[in-house]
Amino acid sequence: MIVGYAVADVRAAEDRVRADLPEGELMQRAARGLAEVVAVRAEQLGARTVVVLAGPGDNGGDALWAASFLDGPDVTAVGVAPRLHPEGRAAARAAGVEVVEVEPDAETLPGRVLEVLAAADLVVDGLLGIGGRAGLRGAMTAVVDAVPDTAYLLAVDLPSGADPAGEEPLGRAPAVVADETVTFGMCKPVHLLPGTEAAVGRLTVVDIGVETDVPPVVERLEHDDVRSLWPVPGMGDHKYSRGVVGVVAGSEAYPGAAVLCVTSAVESGAGMVRYVGPGRPTDLVLAACPEVVPGPGRMQAAVVGPGVEPHGCDHPDCADHQADHVRELLGGDVPLVVDAGALELLASWVAAGNRRQAPTLLTPHAGELARLLTAVTGEEVTRDQVEAAPVEHVRRAAAVSGCTVLLKGSTTLVADPDPTVPVRSQTDAPAWLATAGAGDVLAGLAGVLLAAGLPPRDAGSLAALVHGVAADVANPGGPVRALAVARAIPVAVARLLGR
Repeated sequence: MIVGYAVADVRAAEDRVRADLPEGELMQRAARGLAEVVAVRAEQLGARTVVVLAGPGDNGGDALWAASFLDGPDVTAVGVAPRLHPEGRAAARAAGVEVVEVEPDAETLPGRVLEVLAAADLVVDGLLGIGGRAGLRGAMTAVVDAVPDTAYLLAVDLPSGADPAGEEPLGRAPAVVADETVTFGMCKPVHLLPGTEAAVGRLTVVDIGVETDVPPVVERLEHDDVRSLWPVPGMGDHKYSRGVVGVVAGSEAYPGAAVLCVTSAVESGAGMVRYVGPGRPTDLVLAACPEVVPGPGRMQAAVVGPGVEPHGCDHPDCADHQADHVRELLGGDVPLVVDAGALELLASWVAAGNRRQAPTLLTPHAGELARLLTAVTGEEVTRDQVEAAPVEHVRRAAAVSGCTVLLKGSTTLVADPDPTVPVRSQTDAPAWLATAGAGDVLAGLAGVLLAAGLPPRDAGSLAALVHGVAADVANPGGPVRALAVARAIPVAVARLLGR
């Protein structure tokens, strides 16, 4: 598992280690580790010219010291600061590195700076560290703009200008978008949260002997975590002990959602799947998955909502009673995955003062989360607001609903109602997975894990991981349809368990 710690906790941990080391030793460790990564990348890329961008403070010091350790490529340093780290600058110059300094508020860059940047094969971004604010300012912006698109851009600790806390989204202010980020000791929120992760690129962590015993603020399951979490049946298991999952999905208007959700549950290894729905979706579900048992019955968990019309059907002869089935389950004690149309029903139920006691996982996208918060709190929340501050809103939704909330997106977030529990952040899916029906597949997969006894937080984050891997298995590097993702789940799980 990858864990990320609050910036204040990281700095406190570094200070404790630094106090027991000779002066400058911790920076030397970071700089040597950085230099090793830069040297490897330069060799891999065939880079002959490296430009190190150094700002004020320790981040710039790390970059300048690293420049002094590089042996092979032609190295030039560009400093943008009122005062560069003195020992780092001296070490770089002593190693024969040319250091060109730029006034922080310069309106134009010196010709020499433009010349060396234009020729750069690899650029090391050491302008701002975790003590900086979001956004580049002054000459830093101009220096970053002058980096050629062909150069490999490697950031030190974090991409300069990205919010260290990972909260402020990219695009509000100028920031580096790196091909790779080398961080020291431990990850920070900037590396794992959706507002900033897109700027990080490949993440490399260098061990400098800094640890902390405080809890992290963000976690991410890795592929190697699947073996310890996935419910693998034993020799004594049978279909009931493995978990019976119920599915209340689909409608006469949206029968395909039922097929996708049920197919996903069957392919994910449920001991049994029960399907509750009107005639047309039932016929389609049984044609696709003949092992499904139609009608209500005993279950360990249920998925409710995909393709369900929350207001039901007003016609007296209508056989679509899905909304009523959802309401009945909301008031019961069966663990639930609540998706799509059922989210509106849950929001009304919670707004009326109800609270679920059984494990419950909500799986909204940003628009659905905004509507849920609006209904429950009475304050208007927009999709734009959710997308601008996803961590804040997913945590708020978990708090007001009393449920674990999985916010779907290119970076999926899973938040527990307990604010002291770290938020989970998963980025396992290719962009091709942003397609109709993908959410129905995810809901079915999460329902199987919930029925097997996993807590909602693990069920949601593990489902997001496997869902993304299954999309790659279905068609690596190309377009993928939701049904193909569902059918690829068995292979994806087998590969992950066999790692």
